[in-house]
Amino acid sequence: MNCNILSGNLVMERGKMFRTIKKDSIYEITEKKSKFIAHLMYVENKEEAEKKIKEFKKLYHDARHNCYAYRVIDDDIIYEKSSDDGEPSGTAGAPMLNILQKSNLCNVLAVVTRYFGGILLGTGGLVRCYSDSTSGAIEMANIIEVEEGTEFVVEIEYAYLDSFKYYCKKNDINVAKMEYSDIIRCKIEVKNLFLQNILNDIETKKVDVARFKKIGTKFIYQ
Repeated sequence: MNCNILSGNLVMERGKMFRTIKKDSIYEITEKKSKFIAHLMYVENKEEAEKKIKEFKKLYHDARHNCYAYRVIDDDIIYEKSSDDGEPSGTAGAPMLNILQKSNLCNVLAVVTRYFGGILLGTGGLVRCYSDSTSGAIEMANIIEVEEGTEFVVEIEYAYLDSFKYYCKKNDINVAKMEYSDIIRCKIEVKNLFLQNILNDIETKKVDVARFKKIGTKFIYQ
């Protein structure tokens, strides 16, 4: 019997940092002739995670189990889901999800494919193998930190460009794009933890900009 657990809908703290992966990874272990292949992948949302799960089940259709766990953020909500895919309840998906939680990883999908070797491992052995293979894939991955931020468009007079660029560098503000015409338009990314600082600095003219408009929220990668 398949066991699907939707254990999410956790509210993410405003301005809190989390981690994700920059590059997908694979890790494999063998225990008593059973092969466990762990894939760790970056996903943008629940729909992408579910799509990749279906692809894996087709790709590894000859495997006994394709267990998974994922965590994704959507509008400050952390959604979590896991599946034992036929393994004894609580021996695969839940331990995998627990590893993702302890690693503070979000927007990631872990799929562990098991080729049964003919020898039963017991519940303890299964938990260990699914946990170890997931942990191994995390160790192989390129982990990056992500912080919630806000994206703005600012307009700057040419005379103030150098001082604005210096201000951004000093305050860890990412200048994502610059357009030059009669005035300079910059797209900037500000970490929400420091959002009030730049708003105060603009109001008090500590940084001189002609116009300042919010575009929306954005995850800022470290």
